[in-house]
Amino acid sequence: MRFQLIGVNHKSAPLEVRERLAIPESRLPDTCRDLTAYPGIEEGMVISTCNRVELVTHTVNGSADLRGFLHDHFQLSPEELDPHLYEFRGKDAVRHLFRVASSLDSMVVGEAQILGQVKEAYATARAIGAVRGQLDQLFSRAFAVAKRVRSETAVGSSSVSIASVAVELAKKIFGTLDGKTVFIVGAGKMSELAARHLMAHGCTSIFVANRTYERAIGLAQKFNGQAIKFDDLYATCDRADIVITSTGAPHAIFRREHGEQFLARRKNRPMFFIDIAVPRDVSPEMAKLDGIFTYDIDDLQQAVSSHVSDRRKEAELAEAIITSEVERFEAKLHTLDVVPTIVSLQDHLETIRQAEIDRVRGRLGSMTPEQEIAVEALTRGIINKVMHTPITTLKTAAKESEATTVIDVVRRLFNLHDKEASTSEKKNEVETRQ
Repeated sequence: MRFQLIGVNHKSAPLEVRERLAIPESRLPDTCRDLTAYPGIEEGMVISTCNRVELVTHTVNGSADLRGFLHDHFQLSPEELDPHLYEFRGKDAVRHLFRVASSLDSMVVGEAQILGQVKEAYATARAIGAVRGQLDQLFSRAFAVAKRVRSETAVGSSSVSIASVAVELAKKIFGTLDGKTVFIVGAGKMSELAARHLMAHGCTSIFVANRTYERAIGLAQKFNGQAIKFDDLYATCDRADIVITSTGAPHAIFRREHGEQFLARRKNRPMFFIDIAVPRDVSPEMAKLDGIFTYDIDDLQQAVSSHVSDRRKEAELAEAIITSEVERFEAKLHTLDVVPTIVSLQDHLETIRQAEIDRVRGRLGSMTPEQEIAVEALTRGIINKVMHTPITTLKTAAKESEATTVIDVVRRLFNLHDKEASTSEKKNEVETRQ
């Protein structure tokens, strides 16, 4: 397996580092193209969320300079970035991806958003041809594993999420959410989910601002709220008790001077900012103001930790599923490694059979249809018996570390050309027989 994965997440890197690596959705296709154009990489895709940025690749020889790509692409020095990186290869990369898709590596174990985010990243990379072969198989299996984990364990049964954790924090600040007003800045899925939780816990009115006004209108209508044009954001934001912001802007859109203006107009009544954007939408300077409470994506980690013990047992069951699925996936890939040799062997012996029939056909004279069938059956039977042992040996070896040696021996014994089968149909035929 020539899979290689590198990245940072909420456990390995602080928000200050992650926000420098964050890739907006609009730039993902170009980043994937740059990645697959990098030396040694056959296929590649990028997963970029508020809690992680990861490169998943299939390499030419199992090793590519992914650290070099990150340094070059993001213009970060090794001293700035490398202490926060983790890197996996082969089976370990497969295991990590299965855990990510199954939400076992998430800040909130069992949250459902990560699977959708991985699927969106996969769809983006596949649409531009950056994922087409081995990575396609890997991600298809990862999605199936995530579905199995969710259906066979209760790891995702609780309602705990970043959104619900945000509600808990808001309750601690205000005591009660009854009658509070919410302002959503950025009409993303996480913002909508957080707003839905807040409204369910007593908030009574909602405003929505988005750079695309039509999207703000669409989201506001879901809550019987009011859409606000983005240009009017600072003039109206002080009307909200709770602000949920996730815009994807490259720099903070709420700074200390904005907070001072809001507090003055609110006569120092407190405001609560839930910043789930990476890079952050709210400047850390805002938190220094009395009456402004700001929580970013890393601050939510502390509130999440109280739920970890409740899910530990189910997470252990999920880990066992993933271990078995990694072994199963590895065995399947090894089996596929021997398919070209099996197809070549079948082609080689079939060519010999046909040549021998043609050579003796003149001596046999005219044959009846029944005789033709008998000759076909006889010669095919011989060929099948000759192929049985080497094919069985290849399939058995595919599950062991000796696969490469056995493949080489079979090719040498039968003088097979060192090339893969020419068509996918032939591979499918062999896999069907397996």
